[in-house]
Amino acid sequence: MRTVPARMAKARKVLVDSLRLVVEGGVSGKGLARYGGVGGAGGDVWLLADSSASLRHIKAKYPKLTFIAEAGHHSSFSSIKGKKGSDIILKVPVGITITTNENQLLGELYAPKQRLRVAVGGLGGTIDSGFIQNRAQQRQFIHLSLKLIADVGLIGFPNAGKSTLLSRLSTARPRIAQYPFTTLRPQFGVIMYPTYTQISVADLPGLIEGAHRNRGMGHKFLKHVQRTKLLLFVVDVHGFQLSYKTPFRNAFETVQLLTKELELYDECLLNKPVILVINKLDLPGSKARCEELVQQLQHVQDCFPELPVDLRPTQPMHFENIVAVEALTGHGLEDLKMHILNAWQRQMEQERLQRHEAYNNEQ
Repeated sequence: MRTVPARMAKARKVLVDSLRLVVEGGVSGKGLARYGGVGGAGGDVWLLADSSASLRHIKAKYPKLTFIAEAGHHSSFSSIKGKKGSDIILKVPVGITITTNENQLLGELYAPKQRLRVAVGGLGGTIDSGFIQNRAQQRQFIHLSLKLIADVGLIGFPNAGKSTLLSRLSTARPRIAQYPFTTLRPQFGVIMYPTYTQISVADLPGLIEGAHRNRGMGHKFLKHVQRTKLLLFVVDVHGFQLSYKTPFRNAFETVQLLTKELELYDECLLNKPVILVINKLDLPGSKARCEELVQQLQHVQDCFPELPVDLRPTQPMHFENIVAVEALTGHGLEDLKMHILNAWQRQMEQERLQRHEAYNNEQ
């Protein structure tokens, strides 16, 4: 069986999280009419989830992105039944969704060693086909879309301090600068606890208004939020303005905009537990603005009528906790880490109970 290797390169390069492939099963072998021999079936094309694989490596190693399985062997006097053509097994990252050109879902590979057949070889030549080669093998275009896996996703507009927060919470060392869009691809870190619990955290590049419509980085990174267990909204207590051409949004408006962007992209995201992190309390006037934001969130229904219609989500976000921090100095981070741990443990227990219930229903 022919296997296509996939190794992650060590060099830091741009994340590739989607690919379009051509996959084709092998043609069959000819039958042998004189002895009633059957031709071998063509090989199939399989995708195999592997933790060490990357789409970037596939793209670099196979630039044509075309995978055609081996043809089946012909029937012969010495081998009446022709040998089946070798399959192609293409290793892909864990977390892959596979769709057709028509956006039909073929399958998802969310655990190592899971596999999916994406192209079937032709059937061997028999008496029914006149012993000729069967060229009716499957050929199709498929799309691979990677949804990264992390326990916690940091969500916020550019320059909210997500990268600094990630570097102080975890082992990650992202690039940090005083301008928007410093983070151009997801950054990962791991929070280590004294109990040896490890929680993975992903800093997703800053959203902008209209991200659900694919503005800015849009769908490219919003899709990664779908596989997290817990979300952290990171908000600058002093508000945010992307540029002089865009309106200034205060902290309360920022919270509602983040909620609306997730809601418009996928309403199911609002069912995830969310912690609100109010950042940059080390700057002058921060305490009063933080207290104002907390008051607004506690009486959010009273504040909704004051918001422009295009800023209002259908429902306000319910936060598991609201935590004020100074990511730069580290103030408040220990409390935040404990809130993350507690929310993560509750979510893990809920998922365990759901699996247990699903198992009982199947019996």
